[in-house]
Amino acid sequence: MYHERGVRQADIAAALNISQAKVSRLLKRAEAVGIVRTTVTVAPGVYADLEERLEEQYGIAEAVVVDVESDADEAELLAAIGAGAAAYLEATLSGGDRIGVSSWSQTVLAMVDRLRPFTVRGATEVVQLLGGIGAPEAQSHSNRILGELARMLGAEPVYVQAPGVVASPAIRDSLLSDPSMQEVTRHWRELTMSIMGIGSIEPSDVLATSGNAFAAEERRALVDDGAVGDICHRIFRADGSLVHGDLDDRIIAIPVDDLTRIPRRVGIAGGSRKLDAIHGALSGGWVTTLVTDLRTANELTARA
Repeated sequence: MYHERGVRQADIAAALNISQAKVSRLLKRAEAVGIVRTTVTVAPGVYADLEERLEEQYGIAEAVVVDVESDADEAELLAAIGAGAAAYLEATLSGGDRIGVSSWSQTVLAMVDRLRPFTVRGATEVVQLLGGIGAPEAQSHSNRILGELARMLGAEPVYVQAPGVVASPAIRDSLLSDPSMQEVTRHWRELTMSIMGIGSIEPSDVLATSGNAFAAEERRALVDDGAVGDICHRIFRADGSLVHGDLDDRIIAIPVDDLTRIPRRVGIAGGSRKLDAIHGALSGGWVTTLVTDLRTANELTARA
């Protein structure tokens, strides 16, 4: 009556002319002797076991794996990962976080486009982690990421009023000495969370048109030095080790030490083109949480 027909305990007691307390005791006894058993079935599209393997193999705090059709194109992949990242934020933000966000990531923008406005404040501030000024035809991308995310979360936006890559170390030093940039660096040191795309050495179309990508000859030199990917223009190898070089002196972005001190660092990326970069980011401890697609997750567990 209770398990198969959904009859309430009080109605069972009345129908059988016994006390409700006895109904409760009998139901508990049915579980104890195995007459009634509870079976939990994982819903389609949920990959808890795979997420746990990723967490254990790479030592990360959390993995989120989203279902994507095997024949999905780049746009469908971005949409699925973006939706998964948006759901993760909606479930985990407490309202007191100070969030850093990468400026030119297509995957992060896909997340922002699928985020619903929070009914209560989701974070106190959202800060760009990398220079957000670029070519006019790409500038709206950077502005949308920060402005829309801040609006959705009810947070204050903090922009980096500078390019991500400049022509010389002298220009970078001059920009970093400006009082407005000094204030940004203070915000960087106070972040409690970061949301970042994981880039391959070859830039995305948006980054390439923004004017914030490395030149082709610079990319070739990086590859020769073992580079496989970047986070906020900080380049790393397959084992996650940082690639040092002259480029570091021309980048306006959160310093590596400040980045790795952020307690929760969420990397959002997927697809075969970024597999080496994602593996390097995990191996080097660049992220503490990964949001990715099913195929990439399976390939990552096979590598570890």
